[in-house]
Amino acid sequence: MAKAEFNSCLYKAKVMHHRLAPKVHRFHYEVFMFYLDLDEIDKIAKRMKFMSRNRFNLFNFRDKDHLQLPKENPDTSKNIRQHITTYLQSNGVNIGNGRIMVLTNLCTAGYQFNPVSFYFCYDEQGQPTCSVVEVCNTYLEMKPYFLGVDTRQGDEFKYHTAKYFYVSPFMDMDTSFDFDLHIPGEKLQLKIDDYDQDGKRFFISTLSGVRKPLTDASLLLYFFSFPLITLKIIGLIHWQALKLWLKKIPYHKKEANKDLQREVYRPY
Repeated sequence: MAKAEFNSCLYKAKVMHHRLAPKVHRFHYEVFMFYLDLDEIDKIAKRMKFMSRNRFNLFNFRDKDHLQLPKENPDTSKNIRQHITTYLQSNGVNIGNGRIMVLTNLCTAGYQFNPVSFYFCYDEQGQPTCSVVEVCNTYLEMKPYFLGVDTRQGDEFKYHTAKYFYVSPFMDMDTSFDFDLHIPGEKLQLKIDDYDQDGKRFFISTLSGVRKPLTDASLLLYFFSFPLITLKIIGLIHWQALKLWLKKIPYHKKEANKDLQREVYRPY
């Protein structure tokens, strides 16, 4: 089999959410996501008709949609590779010229909403070193979670940590994330569970899929198969929120428990 021209690819995937308490609520929907080598984005943008970088297109990778440092008055002159490298160094990791892959949604026909992006970082010998998870809420606030080398177990990164972020008005703030991230290959298998303050799991979310080639033909196919996917995602979030409200799931205002919202980037 001929070697792929790029490390970058697409994943055709399924998102599943299953709330266990205080009332059961479950749904799933089909999506696709980009898995991009940060060093290949410019080459891909030059080669392909339907994907660009920081320029309007069917699909547009915008550096500003991702982590920017410092947290206050971020340096917009730097690209995402530079910001992630700096963030890793602040957590004691120096990958040199090692590869950084990001699993994410791109701005689609001018609209962007990206609930979560996953970075998988490699050292110069090609060994997986760490992962970074960017979680965004509907206020477009962001919080990164760092999964260091000590969280790696074989081809997975596993990490349990306090959330300290307002993700959903239908979840208590004093909860924890439990990350279980398989390093993407031919298949995609990521899982983030939520635990309450008593250590009980009350929410399960999974993202599973299969690798697909990144070509103009596949981009055009997915653009029409998943029309305005980023708009669809934000629409589904509000639709499911309405269902939770109708089920009388407790609603938590963002202004409450501000002390439990820490290290938030782009605060609303």
